[in-house]
Amino acid sequence: MRFGKHFSPILCALTLAVLWIPSPASAQRPLTIFAAASTTNALTEIMKLHESRGGGKVSASFASSSTLAKQIENGAPADIFLSADQKWMDYLDQRKLIEPGSRGDLLGNRVVLIAPADSPLKAEIKPGFPLLQWLGEGRLSMGDPDHVPAGLYGKEALTRLGLWKQIEPRLARAGDVRAALALVERGECPLGVVYSTDAAISARVKVVAAFPADSHKPVVYPVGIVVGKASPAARAMLELLRSPQGMAIFKKYGFTATR
Repeated sequence: MRFGKHFSPILCALTLAVLWIPSPASAQRPLTIFAAASTTNALTEIMKLHESRGGGKVSASFASSSTLAKQIENGAPADIFLSADQKWMDYLDQRKLIEPGSRGDLLGNRVVLIAPADSPLKAEIKPGFPLLQWLGEGRLSMGDPDHVPAGLYGKEALTRLGLWKQIEPRLARAGDVRAALALVERGECPLGVVYSTDAAISARVKVVAAFPADSHKPVVYPVGIVVGKASPAARAMLELLRSPQGMAIFKKYGFTATR
């Protein structure tokens, strides 16, 4: 913008100030959900549903629940946290970082053993099953059992089945469950431990067998609003996640309801 030499400096400043005032829409920060990587496909569809109903823009960060919890602890701008296990929701709750009264169990899942789609392997998982023999010279892909929920469930199951000490040196540790899935999809690992919902979204892997339900604690996904973020938009999104419409989408991707 050009001004004549006799243009008033005060009028110039006022004009520029008006030009720089953000519109209400641009001033609003999109609602942000931090969610376990395994919920990527289902939650993305629910977010689109929310926006189509005029609920406003929603963004998401998908990663391991442990990574997301640590980011929230360090001040990351999350409004809602959807964890793949109770441990990392407890972690934030104990630090008073989850809005009181907003937390609740949302979803269930199963832990399965996968192989590339062209693998002939189909078997039953039971105590002492020949996992090392099935691996051959390869490695078992799974979320890092030191912090990734899918890996923690897998470690618990393999420990109860008497195989953890044998298999631990043969792990390919992934940063989250989707990264573990990708290692099997690409043929870099002959076997992997993921959730049944992850296996269901890929045509490049097959389920060899499901781990017995009593071999690990139930897979439960809790959800809650981050403390100080209980806006009407956040509460509306949380309500949609728990609604029949939201649960129908989760079930379409293989999740089960906990209620």
